[in-house]
Amino acid sequence: MQRRVVITGLGAVTPIGNTVEEYWQGLINGKSGIGPITLFDCTKYHVKIAAEVKGFDPVRYMHIKRADRNSRCTQFAIAAAKMALESANLDISKVNPEMVGVTIATSGMTTLLVDYAEVLNTRPMRVDPLLTNKIAPSMVAAQVGLEFGAKGPNTSLNSACSSGNDALGTAMSRISQGDADVMITGGAEAQISAAPFACMTILGALSRTPDPLKASRPFDYNRNGMVFGEGSGILILESLDHAKKRGAVILAELVGVGWSFDAFNDTAPDSAQQAVAMQKALKRAGLSPDDVDYINAHGTSTKLNDSTETKAIKMVFKEQAYEIPVSSNKSMIGHLACAAGALQGVANVLIIQHGIIPPTINYEAPDPECDLDYVPGQARRKQINTCLANSFGMGGQNCCTIIKRFIE
Repeated sequence: MQRRVVITGLGAVTPIGNTVEEYWQGLINGKSGIGPITLFDCTKYHVKIAAEVKGFDPVRYMHIKRADRNSRCTQFAIAAAKMALESANLDISKVNPEMVGVTIATSGMTTLLVDYAEVLNTRPMRVDPLLTNKIAPSMVAAQVGLEFGAKGPNTSLNSACSSGNDALGTAMSRISQGDADVMITGGAEAQISAAPFACMTILGALSRTPDPLKASRPFDYNRNGMVFGEGSGILILESLDHAKKRGAVILAELVGVGWSFDAFNDTAPDSAQQAVAMQKALKRAGLSPDDVDYINAHGTSTKLNDSTETKAIKMVFKEQAYEIPVSSNKSMIGHLACAAGALQGVANVLIIQHGIIPPTINYEAPDPECDLDYVPGQARRKQINTCLANSFGMGGQNCCTIIKRFIE
């Protein structure tokens, strides 16, 4: 019999706040974290805005040596993991560390290699000797494990923009099958640099709206592209028995995950397979579509994604789709790629706890192809027991998770 998996801790480093509380207050108050790029010289770029993490000091969370030897992405992950462990009141040295694992989604590390191309071609002996630490995606989870002494299963994964949910689902499986009692899981991303911006600009994926506060507008008729974001979201997952044995406060329960793959197009999404991922998550959770109270949408603010996701939701929920609140955190924090689903997970736990649904900001002009209740403009008070989170990756990788109010 598979073990129940509960959530006992949360950590967040985001463009709207560097703690879980700041992130939550920013979400429910409709705060935008998007502004002018400061992390690299974007003078020659058509797109000059992003959702950067502001005021982040890694030395607050780790020794200066670990901070210096690792990338910004890893620093975010360690900081969020530290917060999550403290939130869970979990000291790994007081449990079996070989049953505490780490699974973190990331992609931002690999972009550093592209940015180092000129150095490698012209001055190879001047390259950073710790470059491997900074570019290997595996090092994000590895460094979190090193920092906190977690000796269980340790993996990094990348399934594009579905990665954050994928990490949660993978960690859930580790616990359900008995490979771990505790998993430190989520995503970390730091892609606001020259190479990825050049690539995504040429693809036409980034918003060119000049006003940064209006640039990310999921489901709005005038949406014209996503906005890059950065940060990390980490959740502590535990088997129910382990959490109860140590007297942990249980915040919510992760009850379902569903995966699918489009096998359709390099970049264009497929609503039918997105619907399959949602249906699989519901089946694993033992729920029907009528049980879902809120959908935390992928909602990227791109023309094709938002209309396709809306169509997929209708496929699953039929007429009930018009009664379920749907909103997108990306309207405020931008698209954090591999960390997006993890921060959706953090938000969904808080939504269940507080009974407040964050809005989709900048939703002003209705789109006939996006005709659901997107909670426009302002947060809404409503008791929520079951949240579905959608994450759909470019290339066709889909992963959906369901977080539910914990009931003994």
